[in-house]
Amino acid sequence: MSHLNYAEAGVVGLLQGITELFPISSLGHAVLIPAIVGGQWAQDLDVSKPESPYLAFIVGLHVATALAMIIYFWRDWIRIIRAFFASLGHVISPAAGTRRFQPQGVDQTLAWMIIVGTIPVGLAGVALEHTFRTIFSKPLLTAAFLFVNGLILLGGERLRRRGADEAARQLAADQQLVAERQRAGVAVGGYGGGGRHSSGQRAVKQEHASLAMAADERVTRLGLLNAIVLGASQILALLPGISRDGIVMVTGMARGLSRQDAARFSFLLSAPVIFAAGVLKISDLTGPLGNGIRGQVLFGSVLCGIGAYLALRFLVRYLSDASRTLIPFAIYCLAAGAGSFIYLAVR
Repeated sequence: MSHLNYAEAGVVGLLQGITELFPISSLGHAVLIPAIVGGQWAQDLDVSKPESPYLAFIVGLHVATALAMIIYFWRDWIRIIRAFFASLGHVISPAAGTRRFQPQGVDQTLAWMIIVGTIPVGLAGVALEHTFRTIFSKPLLTAAFLFVNGLILLGGERLRRRGADEAARQLAADQQLVAERQRAGVAVGGYGGGGRHSSGQRAVKQEHASLAMAADERVTRLGLLNAIVLGASQILALLPGISRDGIVMVTGMARGLSRQDAARFSFLLSAPVIFAAGVLKISDLTGPLGNGIRGQVLFGSVLCGIGAYLALRFLVRYLSDASRTLIPFAIYCLAAGAGSFIYLAVR
């Protein structure tokens, strides 16, 4: 009978947290790493088995990753959730007497873009997750999909070059906004050490909020129909090796978003999907599949959450520089996919 030890839980948990946010496919790594290590790891960590303790472990990791994403963007989520509930009261009654719903403002529109963007992948996940996992989660296929993921990222960067001038102008405007906020913070905080420190912190929070609002305004210009398109692109991530965030970023860039805005929307869009996937499968963890491994699940989930938070923090800073691209991640996927395929094929 397969088992899950603490070493396996720690390594896979930490890698899950990092690779879930990086555009390099967490599920692909969850399949390939045990296959490459071989031996007991390949037996314990076989995600393609219909019934495996590894499935209960993956549930815990999904929840931990989603919580890390929600914590990182907690101010944004409070704003978005408030806007969602406020939008429920905005029912417009035209003179004809008919009633139709229409969100008002950036926050309400963003909230509904996330909701409608989640629906396609949610339905596909419920209907196809088991089939995709048991059929496609084979090491050789996963390695091939990881290689394809690298090609997708390269293609997205090539498309984005057409909007490079607009991205540069956008970055310059954002930097000017940050500079203005910083000057305002220094002016307000010039009355002493403690006051300067406190006002400086407020200035940083304000500038982050301003930049987030500016990004959300640009995203909401796409409208609800494009949100459905971006959300539906996540269905491809049911294939192990295809990155959820990567495919949303590339689709967003193809729809005219900057790399930074596409990344931000992909993070906001994927959090509820990942969390829902974990919650819907929580019975795997609380049921027989979780017997004897709940301590390992907790250990791996804690490391996963830490890894996800740090990865998200790194990516947000990395992508805030317009000169940085997805090409390093694409090269990694091409090399790892091709190398894994060759190794597993000839071993």
